[in-house]
Amino acid sequence: MSLTYRYLFVSVGGCVLAVVTMGIYSVLLFTSTSVFILLVWSVDPSCIHTWALGIQMLWQTFWHLLIQYREYYLDEPVSNRLFLAVSSSMLLTQRITSVSMDLQEERVTIICDVSSKRKASVMLLPLISYILSFTTLLGGPLCSYRRFVSVMEGLDLRSPTNPVGVVVLKLMQVLMLEWVKCCLVYFLKHNPYDPFNSGILYGVFWTWCLALVCRIRYYSHWKISEGLNNAAGFGLWQKSPGISPEWRELSDGDFWTTEASSRVSEFARRWNFTTASWLRRLVYIKCKHFPLLMTFGFSLWWHGLHLGHFLGFLTWAATVEAGYRINQYMCPKHSQKWRKIYTLLSWVNTQMIITCIVITVELRNMSGLRLLSSTYIALFPLVNFILLFILKLNRHYYRSLYTHGQRKL
Repeated sequence: MSLTYRYLFVSVGGCVLAVVTMGIYSVLLFTSTSVFILLVWSVDPSCIHTWALGIQMLWQTFWHLLIQYREYYLDEPVSNRLFLAVSSSMLLTQRITSVSMDLQEERVTIICDVSSKRKASVMLLPLISYILSFTTLLGGPLCSYRRFVSVMEGLDLRSPTNPVGVVVLKLMQVLMLEWVKCCLVYFLKHNPYDPFNSGILYGVFWTWCLALVCRIRYYSHWKISEGLNNAAGFGLWQKSPGISPEWRELSDGDFWTTEASSRVSEFARRWNFTTASWLRRLVYIKCKHFPLLMTFGFSLWWHGLHLGHFLGFLTWAATVEAGYRINQYMCPKHSQKWRKIYTLLSWVNTQMIITCIVITVELRNMSGLRLLSSTYIALFPLVNFILLFILKLNRHYYRSLYTHGQRKL
């Protein structure tokens, strides 16, 4: 295919996929894309990001609140197609704001002041293809606009690197993850937790297995998305000249790497990696005050503002901060042997905290809180909150003593 037909193939494929999977609700995606194209056409690049972010987040929030209104107030079933459209709209928000930041920071230039409408449409075709690409419409990972354009321009049938082996390997990983998930689901169904008869340790283990099932769903979905992007030619990573490139540039998270995280902050960076990088660029770097809280607060808004989201993301932000404080206090003061023990205990603590976060976020309502309180697993984040409070008081106390001593001198 010529370059123009490549862009058309990717964008038309995305439109067809949206209509087939979402039906009438595919209008959500087409509306967002049309509005952003109008912004690119009419708004100055220096302020386009503010407009794009504001309009897209308001549009997305409207549908999130509509779903909650129908679920909780009207007690009506919500179409799965609507859920899928809103989920895809969240991914669209990532791509739209990524481009708008590139335009504002002058990393990308899109020229629209051309003489004819035909030339203008050709200039905007790569942008439309990037937003509606079928490879990322139903699941990430987030690829930058510049990377997308360079790959589309460099696609060649005579390329020496073949992604078939990589795609097959990722599909085998998906099968392994799904097998583990089926085993866990079988265990959960045939060994239900009874808060009156089951022990505390069994309740903690049962809840951890439930949260692991929820996380495996995401890992499987990400691997399928990565395989689809690799099959289309995206994700080739050239480590250094002379070394064969690897298909691992686009990844939202690896099961073993992410689950081996010994700190909550490490888990947060590795979980849904491209989204975490997007949030860091969009919020964390630009916030002068309380960047961590603002980042998780925006993530809460982006995810839909359910009750479970409030509790889950605020708990995540607080435990990340607590992890920083505790690690600064504990690690430098002890021997190598103690550090290994501390790493193991920290890993257990991280797993329990992530379990609490996943249960509250995935169940979204009070049922998650009732499960956590009945199994006593909620004590783990509570202990982290208490330690954070004590360490902050301790730091404030020593700072005040130091200031008082300086004044006397």
